[in-house]
Amino acid sequence: MTIRLVDLTGQDSRIWLEPALDIYVTAMNYPRGTEIHRAALWRDHITRPRWRAVGAVATMPAAEITSPQMARRRLARPVAVSDDELLVGIAYGYQGARDQWWNQQLRIGLRQAGHSDPAVDAITRDYFELTELHVHPTAQGRGLGQWLLGRLLAGRPEGQVLLSTPEAPAEDNRAWSLYRRMGFVDILRHFTFTGDPRPFAFLGRPLPLGPDDPARAR
Repeated sequence: MTIRLVDLTGQDSRIWLEPALDIYVTAMNYPRGTEIHRAALWRDHITRPRWRAVGAVATMPAAEITSPQMARRRLARPVAVSDDELLVGIAYGYQGARDQWWNQQLRIGLRQAGHSDPAVDAITRDYFELTELHVHPTAQGRGLGQWLLGRLLAGRPEGQVLLSTPEAPAEDNRAWSLYRRMGFVDILRHFTFTGDPRPFAFLGRPLPLGPDDPARAR
């Protein structure tokens, strides 16, 4: 399997969005049909300020792309450069803003945790929101998450990157391992979003990436 990274555009979302949502549902172990409800939200995100997306594209022998599961991730031109390419990873985000729901939820959580209004304002301005980062299970264990994230964050003008991720016992899963390895620290722990009973953590790290930053490593 040969893998390359490609910058994804909103104009080409008709090509990559469905394969990306298939990766999202599979990696998160969500029930089939979840992607239908998420598609409209992802399309809305594309319109937000300084949105950027990066995909990991794998070249596979055409004879191996036979199962419906693989066919769902098959890409067309101009995202693909040949007929035997599949999307295997997706990362995207955009500039955070006070009028966004995620920002408002974070502000609520920080206030509940006892942070002052000036501290809340300092945390929730001038940041890039890492909204989604997923690698298909068949391509995990190759360092693609780190590669995708390094590419996504390269050259960002914001002062920091923030994300939210489900809490995990002892932080023992691939996502937590990746974020800790790449220098993310706690912003807020054990927060429950409106409409979701699971506890989440908010993590963050400074930008830009330095020349020796682990996020730059392949």
